[in-house]
Amino acid sequence: MATHRIADGLFLVDLDLTEPEGFRRFLSAWVILDGPAAVVVDPGPAATLPALLAGLDELGVARVEAVLLTHNHAGGTGLLLQRHPRARVVCHSKAVPHLVDPSALWEGSRKVLGSLAEAYGPIAPVPPERVGFCPTLQAVGREIAAFPTPGHAPHHLAFGVGAWFFAGELGGVRYPLPAGDYWRPATPPPFRHDVFQESLDAVKGVGGDLCCLGHYGAMEGAEEVLALATEQLELWIEAVRRHRRTSGDEFEGAVLADLRAEDPRFGRFSDLPADVRKRERYFLSNTLKGLRGWVEKEG
Repeated sequence: MATHRIADGLFLVDLDLTEPEGFRRFLSAWVILDGPAAVVVDPGPAATLPALLAGLDELGVARVEAVLLTHNHAGGTGLLLQRHPRARVVCHSKAVPHLVDPSALWEGSRKVLGSLAEAYGPIAPVPPERVGFCPTLQAVGREIAAFPTPGHAPHHLAFGVGAWFFAGELGGVRYPLPAGDYWRPATPPPFRHDVFQESLDAVKGVGGDLCCLGHYGAMEGAEEVLALATEQLELWIEAVRRHRRTSGDEFEGAVLADLRAEDPRFGRFSDLPADVRKRERYFLSNTLKGLRGWVEKEG
């Protein structure tokens, strides 16, 4: 377990999994602290709840006032609420039914994700009176603003807390490396480029000195992070367009070969540890499926 101080009152708690391979520096929870009170952003799956609870204990958290969900980084939310009965969950309105009754979401996750869903663990329900969407709230002495950003997923939110911007997967997926970080877009099917771009546009000017990512870590300058995400997304869509008539496994290989040469942030793929490369290959297939579906739809 590792807890990292990012700024005064802001901490990242690693939620690494031992299985499957490579799920380190990928899942994490954000903790906004005010003495013994805390807000938790994206508490993670049920399987990592012990790591989150250990992190909260290390930080001296006696009560969680609010749980903020950018999207479905939420499987452990119901279990966390059992430990903190005063906490309220803020999420997109479309996510509320799935949190109250997660049975359909769990079965769908098992069908789509298979062994990965099992590794994340089953989803505990959230009491309906403790969950909902609200555009602004007060917690741990701070004003929190929620922004619907349905680019990565229909139920995605971003949050602004003073100088901190919690982007979820709006800014893509990052793995920190000594010589420059690896990045890729997060565009699983069904992907809509127009909706994703509208989400990026919706938070322009919200700013923030620090961009806190769902995967992984924090970067200075939220506006710059999101601008680079926009540029990378356009680059990937163009690569998919060039090869959209290529069939089968050859499509993925052709697109990724182009991107290794054209996208310096993705070009660092070969610098990733071997187990992280294995993890990323799984998610890259999903990313390209989403992009290809959009390109074929637009004709």
